Amino acid sequence: MMSGMRTTVTLESDVEELVQRAMQDRGLSFKDAVNDAIRAGLATSHPRPRYRLEGRHLGRAAVPLTSALRLAAELEDEEINRKMAVGK
Repeated sequence: MMSGMRTTVTLESDVEELVQRAMQDRGLSFKDAVNDAIRAGLATSHPRPRYRLEGRHLGRAAVPLTSALRLAAELEDEEINRKMAVGK
């Protein structure tokens, strides 16, 4: 007795080509090719290595960090004015 879920799936053209190639190469039906591909993709879990970032001491700040946002806004305004002046 077979059980399963019937559904409609839209395959992108590159995926469709891969499924058709699997059907031809391995003599599979469309259903079997799709099911095998999904099983292979979902069964293989590649655990990602934990992301680690080591901190570095950068020394003393060259500008007071209490006004860093104001300084960033001023620099951005200057860059916008420069681009407007050259017609960008």
